Amino acid sequence: MPEYLAPGVFVEETSFQARSIEGISTGTAAFVGPTRKGPSGKRPPLLTSPADFLHHYGSCSDLPYSMAPELKRNHVAHAVQAFFANGGRRLYVARTRPNRTRTPPTPADYAAALETLRPLEEVSTLAAPGYSARWATDGAAWADIQTQFLTFAQQSGTYRFAVLDPPPGLSVDEVRSVRSKLDSSQAALYYPWVTVPNPLAGTSARQPRTINLPPSGFLCGIYAASDLQRGVSKAPANVPLLGALGPETALNLAQQEVLNPEGINCLRMFEGRGFLVWGARTLSSDPQWKYLNLRRYFNYLEGSIDRGTQWVAFEPNGEVLWANVRRTIEDFLLNEWQNGGLLGSKPEEAYFVTCDRSTMTQADLDQGRLICLIGVAPLRPAEFVIFRIGQWTADRSS
Repeated sequence: MPEYLAPGVFVEETSFQARSIEGISTGTAAFVGPTRKGPSGKRPPLLTSPADFLHHYGSCSDLPYSMAPELKRNHVAHAVQAFFANGGRRLYVARTRPNRTRTPPTPADYAAALETLRPLEEVSTLAAPGYSARWATDGAAWADIQTQFLTFAQQSGTYRFAVLDPPPGLSVDEVRSVRSKLDSSQAALYYPWVTVPNPLAGTSARQPRTINLPPSGFLCGIYAASDLQRGVSKAPANVPLLGALGPETALNLAQQEVLNPEGINCLRMFEGRGFLVWGARTLSSDPQWKYLNLRRYFNYLEGSIDRGTQWVAFEPNGEVLWANVRRTIEDFLLNEWQNGGLLGSKPEEAYFVTCDRSTMTQADLDQGRLICLIGVAPLRPAEFVIFRIGQWTADRSS
Protein backbone atom coordinates (compact mmCIF):
# COMPACT_ATOMS: atom_id res chain seq x y z
CA MET A 1 0.00 0.00 0.00
CA PRO A 2 1.32 3.52 -0.78
CA GLU A 3 2.14 5.82 2.11
CA TYR A 4 0.58 9.31 2.20
CA LEU A 5 2.26 11.92 4.41
CA ALA A 6 1.26 15.28 2.89
CA PRO A 7 -2.26 16.52 2.02
CA GLY A 8 -3.23 16.38 -1.64
CA VAL A 9 -5.08 14.48 -4.39
CA PHE A 10 -3.64 11.11 -5.35
CA VAL A 11 -4.65 8.99 -8.38
CA GLU A 12 -4.01 5.27 -8.30
CA GLU A 13 -4.53 2.67 -11.01
CA THR A 14 -6.42 -0.50 -10.14
CA SER A 15 -7.87 -3.48 -11.96
CA PHE A 16 -11.36 -4.93 -11.61
CA GLN A 17 -10.61 -7.96 -13.79
CA ALA A 18 -9.28 -11.34 -12.74
CA ARG A 19 -5.89 -12.37 -14.01
CA SER A 20 -6.08 -14.18 -17.34
CA ILE A 21 -4.67 -17.53 -18.46
CA GLU A 22 -3.21 -17.75 -21.94
CA GLY A 23 -3.31 -21.13 -23.64
CA ILE A 24 0.09 -22.71 -24.18
CA SER A 25 1.39 -23.48 -27.65
CA THR A 26 0.71 -27.00 -28.93
CA GLY A 27 2.07 -26.56 -32.46
CA THR A 28 5.81 -26.65 -31.75
CA ALA A 29 7.54 -29.97 -32.45
CA ALA A 30 11.04 -31.30 -31.88
CA PHE A 31 12.93 -33.99 -33.80
CA VAL A 32 15.96 -35.83 -32.45
CA GLY A 33 18.50 -37.65 -34.58
CA PRO A 34 21.57 -37.41 -36.81
CA THR A 35 21.99 -34.80 -39.57
CA ARG A 36 24.81 -33.98 -41.97
CA LYS A 37 25.94 -30.93 -40.02
CA GLY A 38 24.70 -28.46 -37.43
CA PRO A 39 24.86 -27.63 -33.72
CA SER A 40 24.81 -30.40 -31.12
CA GLY A 41 25.05 -30.44 -27.36
CA LYS A 42 23.41 -27.03 -26.96
CA ARG A 43 20.05 -25.32 -27.39
CA PRO A 44 18.97 -25.89 -31.00
CA PRO A 45 17.77 -23.00 -33.19
CA LEU A 46 14.08 -22.53 -34.01
CA LEU A 47 13.23 -23.57 -37.57
CA THR A 48 10.26 -22.05 -39.40
CA SER A 49 10.89 -23.39 -42.92
CA PRO A 50 12.82 -26.08 -44.81
CA ALA A 51 15.29 -23.35 -45.81
CA ASP A 52 16.14 -22.84 -42.12
CA PHE A 53 16.95 -26.53 -41.78
CA LEU A 54 19.11 -26.48 -44.91
CA HIS A 55 21.03 -23.50 -43.54
CA HIS A 56 21.69 -24.98 -40.10
CA TYR A 57 21.76 -28.74 -40.70
CA GLY A 58 22.50 -29.33 -44.37
CA SER A 59 20.76 -31.21 -47.16
CA CYS A 60 18.79 -34.46 -47.20
CA SER A 61 21.71 -36.38 -48.72
CA ASP A 62 22.46 -39.73 -47.11
CA LEU A 63 24.47 -39.80 -43.90
CA PRO A 64 28.16 -40.80 -44.10
CA TYR A 65 27.72 -44.23 -42.54
CA SER A 66 29.42 -47.40 -43.72
CA MET A 67 26.12 -49.26 -43.84
CA ALA A 68 23.39 -50.40 -46.22
CA PRO A 69 21.64 -47.54 -48.08
CA GLU A 70 18.41 -48.00 -46.14
CA LEU A 71 20.23 -47.56 -42.81
CA LYS A 72 22.14 -44.39 -43.72
CA ARG A 73 19.15 -42.50 -45.11
CA ASN A 74 18.85 -38.98 -43.69
CA HIS A 75 15.49 -39.58 -42.04
CA VAL A 76 15.50 -36.41 -39.95
CA ALA A 77 15.97 -34.21 -43.04
CA HIS A 78 13.17 -36.00 -44.89
CA ALA A 79 10.93 -35.72 -41.81
CA VAL A 80 11.52 -31.96 -41.68
CA GLN A 81 10.31 -31.68 -45.28
CA ALA A 82 7.21 -33.73 -44.42
CA PHE A 83 6.55 -31.66 -41.29
CA PHE A 84 6.42 -28.34 -43.13
CA ALA A 85 4.59 -29.83 -46.14
CA ASN A 86 1.77 -30.97 -43.82
CA GLY A 87 1.23 -27.65 -42.07
CA GLY A 88 3.91 -27.49 -39.38
CA ARG A 89 5.28 -24.04 -38.61
CA ARG A 90 7.70 -24.24 -35.67
CA LEU A 91 10.30 -26.96 -35.22
CA TYR A 92 13.44 -27.70 -33.23
CA VAL A 93 15.98 -30.31 -34.29
CA ALA A 94 18.24 -31.72 -31.58
CA ARG A 95 21.16 -33.18 -33.48
CA THR A 96 22.83 -36.21 -31.95
CA ARG A 97 26.54 -35.94 -31.32
CA PRO A 98 28.55 -36.80 -34.47
CA ASN A 99 31.18 -39.50 -34.23
CA ARG A 100 34.20 -40.54 -36.26
CA THR A 101 33.33 -44.21 -36.47
CA ARG A 102 30.84 -43.72 -39.33
CA THR A 103 28.16 -45.52 -37.33
CA PRO A 104 24.69 -44.43 -36.14
CA PRO A 105 24.34 -42.56 -32.84
CA THR A 106 24.17 -44.58 -29.65
CA PRO A 107 21.34 -44.43 -27.10
CA ALA A 108 23.60 -42.22 -24.98
CA ASP A 109 23.85 -39.80 -27.92
CA TYR A 110 20.06 -39.64 -28.10
CA ALA A 111 19.85 -39.06 -24.35
CA ALA A 112 22.28 -36.14 -24.59
CA ALA A 113 20.31 -34.63 -27.48
CA LEU A 114 17.06 -34.93 -25.54
CA GLU A 115 18.59 -32.96 -22.68
CA THR A 116 19.06 -29.95 -24.98
CA LEU A 117 15.27 -29.85 -25.39
CA ARG A 118 14.51 -29.80 -21.66
CA PRO A 119 14.53 -25.96 -21.30
CA LEU A 120 12.23 -25.51 -24.32
CA GLU A 121 8.80 -25.39 -22.67
CA GLU A 122 7.01 -24.59 -25.94
CA VAL A 123 7.83 -28.03 -27.40
CA SER A 124 4.69 -30.14 -27.19
CA THR A 125 5.37 -32.94 -29.70
CA LEU A 126 8.43 -35.19 -29.91
CA ALA A 127 9.69 -37.58 -32.58
CA ALA A 128 12.91 -39.37 -33.51
CA PRO A 129 12.56 -40.09 -37.23
CA GLY A 130 14.69 -43.04 -38.29
CA TYR A 131 15.46 -44.60 -34.92
CA SER A 132 13.16 -47.54 -35.63
CA ALA A 133 15.09 -48.46 -38.80
CA ARG A 134 17.65 -50.10 -36.47
CA TRP A 135 15.18 -52.66 -35.17
CA ALA A 136 16.50 -55.51 -37.33
CA THR A 137 20.22 -54.78 -36.90
CA ASP A 138 20.40 -53.44 -33.32
CA GLY A 139 17.22 -54.24 -31.44
CA ALA A 140 18.68 -53.33 -28.05
CA ALA A 141 19.57 -49.79 -29.19
CA TRP A 142 16.15 -49.37 -30.78
CA ALA A 143 14.36 -50.38 -27.58
CA ASP A 144 16.61 -48.17 -25.42
CA ILE A 145 16.03 -45.07 -27.57
CA GLN A 146 12.27 -45.67 -27.59
CA THR A 147 12.22 -46.04 -23.80
CA GLN A 148 14.13 -42.77 -23.42
CA PHE A 149 11.56 -40.97 -25.53
CA LEU A 150 8.62 -42.31 -23.58
CA THR A 151 10.29 -41.44 -20.28
CA PHE A 152 11.07 -37.92 -21.45
CA ALA A 153 7.50 -37.32 -22.67
CA GLN A 154 5.94 -38.68 -19.47
CA GLN A 155 7.94 -36.53 -17.06
CA SER A 156 5.62 -34.50 -14.84
CA GLY A 157 5.17 -30.86 -15.80
CA THR A 158 6.48 -31.14 -19.37
CA TYR A 159 3.11 -31.65 -21.14
CA ARG A 160 4.71 -33.36 -24.14
CA PHE A 161 3.43 -36.07 -26.46
CA ALA A 162 5.62 -38.57 -28.33
CA VAL A 163 4.89 -39.80 -31.87
CA LEU A 164 6.49 -43.23 -32.29
CA ASP A 165 7.40 -45.04 -35.50
CA PRO A 166 7.26 -48.79 -36.01
CA PRO A 167 10.21 -50.50 -37.66
CA PRO A 168 9.98 -50.57 -41.46
CA GLY A 169 8.55 -53.46 -43.43
CA LEU A 170 6.60 -55.05 -40.57
CA SER A 171 3.67 -57.36 -41.09
CA VAL A 172 0.44 -56.89 -39.14
CA ASP A 173 1.46 -59.58 -36.65
CA GLU A 174 4.92 -58.06 -36.20
CA VAL A 175 3.63 -54.56 -35.48
CA ARG A 176 1.18 -56.02 -32.98
CA SER A 177 4.12 -57.67 -31.23
CA VAL A 178 5.95 -54.33 -31.09
CA ARG A 179 2.84 -52.60 -29.75
CA SER A 180 2.31 -55.21 -27.02
CA LYS A 181 5.47 -54.03 -25.25
CA LEU A 182 4.30 -50.39 -25.01
CA ASP A 183 1.93 -48.69 -22.58
CA SER A 184 1.76 -44.91 -22.41
CA SER A 185 -0.96 -42.27 -22.54
CA GLN A 186 1.62 -39.74 -23.75
CA ALA A 187 2.46 -41.50 -27.01
CA ALA A 188 0.89 -42.75 -30.23
CA LEU A 189 2.06 -45.28 -32.82
CA TYR A 190 1.32 -45.05 -36.56
CA TYR A 191 1.60 -47.87 -39.11
CA PRO A 192 2.87 -48.44 -41.78
CA TRP A 193 5.76 -46.38 -43.16
CA VAL A 194 5.06 -43.89 -45.95
CA THR A 195 6.24 -44.10 -49.58
CA VAL A 196 7.39 -40.80 -51.14
CA PRO A 197 9.28 -39.69 -54.26
CA ASN A 198 13.01 -39.75 -53.60
CA PRO A 199 14.36 -36.18 -53.85
CA LEU A 200 17.81 -37.64 -54.52
CA ALA A 201 16.67 -39.76 -57.49
CA GLY A 202 18.87 -39.02 -60.48
CA THR A 203 21.85 -37.88 -58.42
CA SER A 204 23.22 -41.41 -58.30
CA ALA A 205 22.50 -44.75 -59.89
CA ARG A 206 22.15 -46.16 -56.39
CA GLN A 207 19.24 -43.86 -55.51
CA PRO A 208 15.79 -45.43 -56.11
CA ARG A 209 12.90 -43.41 -57.52
CA THR A 210 10.85 -43.86 -54.34
CA ILE A 211 11.79 -44.34 -50.70
CA ASN A 212 9.92 -45.30 -47.54
CA LEU A 213 9.93 -42.89 -44.59
CA PRO A 214 8.77 -43.16 -40.97
CA PRO A 215 5.36 -41.50 -40.50
CA SER A 216 6.25 -39.33 -37.48
CA GLY A 217 7.40 -36.32 -39.52
CA PHE A 218 4.10 -36.24 -41.41
CA LEU A 219 2.05 -36.66 -38.24
CA CYS A 220 3.80 -33.93 -36.27
CA GLY A 221 2.99 -31.51 -39.10
CA ILE A 222 -0.62 -32.71 -39.17
CA TYR A 223 -0.90 -32.25 -35.39
CA ALA A 224 0.31 -28.66 -35.69
CA ALA A 225 -2.00 -27.82 -38.60
CA SER A 226 -5.04 -29.41 -36.92
CA ASP A 227 -4.36 -27.54 -33.67
CA LEU A 228 -4.14 -24.24 -35.54
CA GLN A 229 -7.20 -24.76 -37.72
CA ARG A 230 -9.55 -26.66 -35.41
CA GLY A 231 -8.02 -26.60 -31.94
CA VAL A 232 -6.20 -29.25 -29.92
CA SER A 233 -9.51 -30.85 -28.87
CA LYS A 234 -10.02 -32.06 -32.48
CA ALA A 235 -8.57 -35.47 -33.27
CA PRO A 236 -5.84 -35.16 -35.95
CA ALA A 237 -7.38 -37.85 -38.14
CA ASN A 238 -9.33 -38.21 -41.39
CA VAL A 239 -6.81 -35.86 -43.02
CA PRO A 240 -4.46 -36.57 -45.96
CA LEU A 241 -0.71 -37.06 -45.74
CA LEU A 242 0.55 -34.43 -48.15
CA GLY A 243 3.61 -35.26 -50.24
CA ALA A 244 3.10 -39.02 -49.89
CA LEU A 245 2.46 -41.53 -52.65
CA GLY A 246 0.88 -44.09 -50.38
CA PRO A 247 1.58 -46.59 -47.61
CA GLU A 248 4.53 -48.96 -47.61
CA THR A 249 2.01 -51.75 -46.95
CA ALA A 250 -1.62 -51.42 -48.05
CA LEU A 251 -4.11 -52.09 -45.26
CA ASN A 252 -7.74 -53.16 -45.57
CA LEU A 253 -10.71 -52.92 -43.23
CA ALA A 254 -10.25 -56.41 -41.81
CA GLN A 255 -6.65 -55.66 -40.84
CA GLN A 256 -7.59 -52.38 -39.21
CA GLU A 257 -10.28 -54.14 -37.21
CA VAL A 258 -7.41 -56.04 -35.60
CA LEU A 259 -5.02 -53.09 -35.22
CA ASN A 260 -7.32 -50.28 -34.09
CA PRO A 261 -8.52 -51.84 -30.80
CA GLU A 262 -4.87 -52.34 -29.86
CA GLY A 263 -4.08 -48.65 -30.28
CA ILE A 264 -2.19 -48.91 -33.58
CA ASN A 265 -3.23 -45.97 -35.73
CA CYS A 266 -3.49 -46.96 -39.38
CA LEU A 267 -2.53 -44.97 -42.46
CA ARG A 268 -4.81 -46.10 -45.26
CA MET A 269 -5.47 -45.41 -48.90
CA PHE A 270 -9.13 -44.84 -49.81
CA GLU A 271 -10.35 -44.77 -53.39
CA GLY A 272 -11.46 -41.28 -54.37
CA ARG A 273 -10.33 -39.81 -51.04
CA GLY A 274 -6.59 -40.33 -50.95
CA PHE A 275 -4.06 -41.43 -48.36
CA LEU A 276 -5.51 -40.63 -44.94
CA VAL A 277 -4.68 -40.82 -41.25
CA TRP A 278 -7.30 -43.29 -40.03
CA GLY A 279 -6.76 -43.59 -36.30
CA ALA A 280 -6.49 -41.38 -33.20
CA ARG A 281 -5.59 -43.54 -30.23
CA THR A 282 -2.82 -43.49 -27.65
CA LEU A 283 -0.78 -46.47 -26.45
CA SER A 284 -2.47 -46.44 -23.04
CA SER A 285 -4.08 -49.47 -21.45
CA ASP A 286 -6.29 -47.08 -19.44
CA PRO A 287 -9.62 -46.58 -21.28
CA GLN A 288 -9.86 -43.08 -19.81
CA TRP A 289 -6.92 -41.98 -22.01
CA LYS A 290 -7.74 -44.03 -25.09
CA TYR A 291 -7.99 -41.07 -27.49
CA LEU A 292 -4.92 -39.00 -28.23
CA ASN A 293 -6.79 -35.72 -28.74
CA LEU A 294 -8.21 -36.12 -25.22
CA ARG A 295 -4.73 -36.69 -23.77
CA ARG A 296 -3.25 -33.76 -25.71
CA TYR A 297 -6.16 -31.52 -24.75
CA PHE A 298 -5.60 -32.26 -21.07
CA ASN A 299 -1.89 -31.54 -21.60
CA TYR A 300 -2.97 -28.18 -23.01
CA LEU A 301 -5.38 -27.43 -20.14
CA GLU A 302 -2.97 -28.52 -17.43
CA GLY A 303 -0.02 -26.67 -18.96
CA SER A 304 -2.02 -23.49 -19.49
CA ILE A 305 -3.36 -23.47 -15.91
CA ASP A 306 0.06 -24.36 -14.51
CA ARG A 307 1.91 -21.56 -16.31
CA GLY A 308 -0.93 -19.07 -15.99
CA THR A 309 -1.24 -19.30 -12.20
CA GLN A 310 2.38 -18.98 -11.14
CA TRP A 311 1.48 -15.63 -9.57
CA VAL A 312 -0.46 -17.48 -6.84
CA ALA A 313 2.66 -18.74 -5.05
CA PHE A 314 3.30 -16.98 -1.70
CA GLU A 315 0.08 -14.91 -1.85
CA PRO A 316 -1.93 -14.77 1.43
CA ASN A 317 -3.82 -18.08 1.47
CA GLY A 318 -7.37 -16.91 2.24
CA GLU A 319 -10.80 -16.23 0.80
CA VAL A 320 -9.65 -13.36 -1.43
CA LEU A 321 -6.98 -15.50 -3.09
CA TRP A 322 -9.33 -18.45 -3.48
CA ALA A 323 -11.92 -16.25 -5.21
CA ASN A 324 -9.27 -14.85 -7.56
CA VAL A 325 -8.07 -18.33 -8.45
CA ARG A 326 -11.62 -19.50 -9.15
CA ARG A 327 -12.38 -16.52 -11.39
CA THR A 328 -9.12 -16.87 -13.29
CA ILE A 329 -9.66 -20.55 -14.09
CA GLU A 330 -13.40 -20.17 -14.75
CA ASP A 331 -12.74 -17.42 -17.28
CA PHE A 332 -10.22 -19.64 -19.06
CA LEU A 333 -12.57 -22.65 -19.16
CA LEU A 334 -15.48 -20.47 -20.27
CA ASN A 335 -13.43 -19.41 -23.27
CA GLU A 336 -12.62 -23.06 -24.01
CA TRP A 337 -16.32 -23.98 -23.87
CA GLN A 338 -17.30 -21.06 -26.12
CA ASN A 339 -14.68 -22.21 -28.64
CA GLY A 340 -16.21 -25.69 -28.74
CA GLY A 341 -13.57 -27.53 -26.74
CA LEU A 342 -15.89 -28.77 -23.97
CA LEU A 343 -19.16 -30.70 -23.90
CA GLY A 344 -22.37 -29.19 -22.58
CA SER A 345 -25.14 -26.80 -23.60
CA LYS A 346 -24.19 -24.35 -20.83
CA PRO A 347 -21.06 -23.64 -18.80
CA GLU A 348 -22.37 -25.46 -15.72
CA GLU A 349 -22.46 -28.68 -17.76
CA ALA A 350 -18.99 -28.16 -19.21
CA TYR A 351 -16.84 -27.54 -16.15
CA PHE A 352 -16.66 -26.69 -12.45
CA VAL A 353 -14.01 -25.02 -10.31
CA THR A 354 -13.99 -25.36 -6.51
CA CYS A 355 -11.45 -23.62 -4.30
CA ASP A 356 -12.68 -23.04 -0.73
CA ARG A 357 -12.75 -24.67 2.68
CA SER A 358 -14.40 -27.75 1.18
CA THR A 359 -11.19 -28.56 -0.73
CA MET A 360 -8.75 -27.69 2.05
CA THR A 361 -8.50 -28.76 5.66
CA GLN A 362 -6.90 -26.71 8.40
CA ALA A 363 -3.91 -29.03 8.15
CA ASP A 364 -3.57 -28.08 4.46
CA LEU A 365 -3.65 -24.39 5.33
CA ASP A 366 -1.11 -24.88 8.13
CA GLN A 367 1.23 -26.55 5.64
CA GLY A 368 0.82 -23.76 3.07
CA ARG A 369 -1.29 -25.70 0.59
CA LEU A 370 -3.89 -24.22 -1.74
CA ILE A 371 -5.99 -26.97 -3.31
CA CYS A 372 -8.28 -26.23 -6.25
CA LEU A 373 -10.56 -28.92 -7.69
CA ILE A 374 -11.30 -28.63 -11.43
CA GLY A 375 -13.61 -30.83 -13.48
CA VAL A 376 -14.13 -30.62 -17.24
CA ALA A 377 -16.34 -32.49 -19.71
CA PRO A 378 -14.11 -33.06 -22.76
CA LEU A 379 -15.28 -34.04 -26.22
CA ARG A 380 -14.37 -37.46 -27.60
CA PRO A 381 -14.06 -38.15 -31.33
CA ALA A 382 -16.87 -39.75 -33.32
CA GLU A 383 -14.79 -42.83 -34.09
CA PHE A 384 -17.70 -45.09 -35.01
CA VAL A 385 -20.39 -43.27 -37.01
CA ILE A 386 -23.59 -45.33 -37.13
CA PHE A 387 -26.71 -44.50 -39.14
CA ARG A 388 -29.71 -46.71 -38.40
CA ILE A 389 -32.05 -46.84 -41.39
CA GLY A 390 -35.40 -48.62 -41.66
CA GLN A 391 -38.39 -48.72 -44.00
CA TRP A 392 -41.07 -46.11 -43.54
CA THR A 393 -44.33 -45.46 -45.43
CA ALA A 394 -45.58 -41.98 -46.21
CA ASP A 395 -49.07 -42.61 -44.83
CA ARG A 396 -47.79 -44.09 -41.59
CA SER A 397 -48.80 -42.08 -38.56
CA SER A 398 -45.92 -40.37 -36.80
